[in-house]
Amino acid sequence: MKIGIDCRLYQETGIGRYIRNLIKNLEISDKKNDYVLFVLSKDVDKLNIQNPKFRIVKTDIRWHTLSEQLRLPQILNKENLDLMHFPYFSVPIYYKRPFVVTIHDLIINHFSTGKASTLPPYIYKLKFYSYKFVLNQAAKNAKKIIAVSQATKNEIVDYLKIKGNKIAVTYEGVDDKIRNSNIEIRNNLLNTKCKILNTKYFLYVGNAYPHKNLGRLLKAFKTIKPDVNLALVIKRDYFYQRLKQKVDDLNLSEKVIFLDAVKDEELSALYRNAIALVFPSLMEGFGLPVLEAMANNCLVLVSDIPSLKEICVDGAVYFDPYNTQDIAEKMNKACLGEYPGKKEKALERSKYFSWEKMARETIKVYESCFSL
Repeated sequence: MKIGIDCRLYQETGIGRYIRNLIKNLEISDKKNDYVLFVLSKDVDKLNIQNPKFRIVKTDIRWHTLSEQLRLPQILNKENLDLMHFPYFSVPIYYKRPFVVTIHDLIINHFSTGKASTLPPYIYKLKFYSYKFVLNQAAKNAKKIIAVSQATKNEIVDYLKIKGNKIAVTYEGVDDKIRNSNIEIRNNLLNTKCKILNTKYFLYVGNAYPHKNLGRLLKAFKTIKPDVNLALVIKRDYFYQRLKQKVDDLNLSEKVIFLDAVKDEELSALYRNAIALVFPSLMEGFGLPVLEAMANNCLVLVSDIPSLKEICVDGAVYFDPYNTQDIAEKMNKACLGEYPGKKEKALERSKYFSWEKMARETIKVYESCFSL
């Protein structure tokens, strides 16, 4: 088959990590199919494609734009593809050839009040309804849907009314640089770049969107008894600034440390030296930082939501994300070392997941589209 993959989000966080690992492992695993990768010009040099069965087409069209809906189908049609893979829900509604779409979560369906947007309310509403229309059309017209967890699959069935046999679950994995980072690099970070590693600290990795529930995390952290810090690895954006203001309002600026532009090797060091990763999300499609922490022998304290229970099983300490007191209680107990054996269970559970497995299962999804 001649398969296209939309790689325009290649350098983004989250979806970008999924795309990068998909391409890397398809290059290794797939000896039969030919691939066309649609990439922004600025990202072409980052791909470092070695496999002659992979070809790059520069595609300078941003996502969530009118050009994506009108011009992108024309570019794709020129390639006469047997199958197109959109690793994100933003699928051109006028693209009529066979395609697969990956749906990572339906968070915006549950958090649609506009609080997670910097846009004026009327523009947000327009974009929200456009999002719902595009998402529903993508799910309806796809040959197959890939979900990153059974929890997400269940959401797609319940909210988009898609039959379960149309949806395949392919779990994500942990990057080699995060799972197997060099001890010398970790020590370098410990001694020079990041002084927090010389303290006792809890860790959060992710963004600061409202569904991440960081307000309750801060309130819980303020009440815990031991003298510890909280390290937040968060991208600098509007939500970052808003969270920083909340830290100031709670008089926590001396104990909450914001980190950004953290490399994968450095992230491994942060996981390995933390008391625990605290992940208080109200909803997640997968929760990749939790898996990364587990793979680095880090205790994980997480929300008792379906996706995280699915990923962690008995390798995590769970709390009610709406209950600040419960979050604080679990953090206090972690400081006192009251969860023996949890890290070992988490590390063992993390070995079940890999990007290599994800790529092999994705190939099966591609091939299943033509056995229907």
